[in-house]
Amino acid sequence: MRPIGLIIATALLAILGGVVWWTNKKQPEAEKAESGSATASKILTLSQADIVKVEAKRREGETTRIERSPSGEWKVTSPEPFPVDKDAVNSLLSAVSSVTGDKVVEEKPTDLAPFGLTQPATQVVVTLKDGKSRTIKLGDEAPVGGGTFAQVEGDSRVFVLASFSRGNIDKLAVDLRDKRLLTFDQDKLTRLEFAGKGAPIEFSRNAENQWALIKPKPLRADNWQVEDLLRRIKELKLDPLLTSDQKADLQKQFNISAPLATVTVTDNSGTQKLEVRKNKDNKYYAKSSVVEGFHLVPDDAGKSFEKPAEDYRNKKLFDFGFNDPTRVEFKDASRQLALSKSGDKWLANMKPMDPVGVQSLIDRLRDLSATKFPETGFTTPSIELSVATKDSKNPEKISISKSGDKYIARREGEPALYEIESKSVDDLVKAAADVKEAPAAPAAGGTKK
Repeated sequence: MRPIGLIIATALLAILGGVVWWTNKKQPEAEKAESGSATASKILTLSQADIVKVEAKRREGETTRIERSPSGEWKVTSPEPFPVDKDAVNSLLSAVSSVTGDKVVEEKPTDLAPFGLTQPATQVVVTLKDGKSRTIKLGDEAPVGGGTFAQVEGDSRVFVLASFSRGNIDKLAVDLRDKRLLTFDQDKLTRLEFAGKGAPIEFSRNAENQWALIKPKPLRADNWQVEDLLRRIKELKLDPLLTSDQKADLQKQFNISAPLATVTVTDNSGTQKLEVRKNKDNKYYAKSSVVEGFHLVPDDAGKSFEKPAEDYRNKKLFDFGFNDPTRVEFKDASRQLALSKSGDKWLANMKPMDPVGVQSLIDRLRDLSATKFPETGFTTPSIELSVATKDSKNPEKISISKSGDKYIARREGEPALYEIESKSVDDLVKAAADVKEAPAAPAAGGTKK
């Protein structure tokens, strides 16, 4: 029996060895095939500058089309004419000019029906300036791993296109239209008029790209506040999905609401206007000179239209901000300082001054702010201040007078008056009194006592 058992064992060992050999041979081939199928492949490459039209034809739903005019301007032309959101259009052009599939499913399919490509859900047709076009067909969703089956007309291969890639090229008109209530270019604005609480005010942008009040009289403006108002206006957008009933209700609410503010902006393309109203339920509504209809305004934006004119005035007494002063002067009844910077040292009467004390004085000057803007009250100056920087043509000069228990300040060459808190003035005087000479350096080889 032993020879028979040995023969059987030898046969089994040979079979097992064959199985191992076959497995080792086939495994790399399978891995190679799997790796090849998962490799991203370029579906379409175009020059973005050559594209003149993009049209998404849907089996069900709207046909969306954007076209470029001879002057280079893009416009939504289907399902109806709309101005475009430039950022959204640039994103679409970038997407359709370079399309990459996650993997190739079939190199030469005999039947496109299983992929939903016989009658595609969407066909994105990209037309070039030479009159030629390329069509991207988008079919069914892939059952495993997500994505969409896709094919480029003229290319037999079927790809899987990632969901985000499909979303980037399959856009509706609502995604591409300009939804802004006002379409001005904020960087090219030259004038802003605001009629709200109190007297109407008007701003103009000066040569330094800063806003200044020009009406009701020339005054300094708070540049940050003005830019913030413009930013909020620029962010106001229409809702493109409103029903006819909702549009009618917005018109009704606008008509019964109380006028709150009117904003007029002017840039190099012309003038645009926005009228804002507020109803008894504290909801805000707007009407634009640029787009049709009536629009709901978010509460945070609506509240910005309720600010009085004073909120847009510059409350800082000095404009030097975070620029480094080169000369600082302080004068009151008890002390007179004239500080000049030489290199990294501050000098007074040619003597080095303690930089900590000088910096404290500069900080108090920088922080001086108005709490109110009175029309009268300035009397004989009790404190005189001057700050010059290397970038300023002329030093900023300010005089402060005591008026009862208040301090009133005035900038040289300006009609405006500024009321300052007593504590701010007290801190300023103390900071000036604390400016001392710098400690003498110890003599060479000497010892500290």
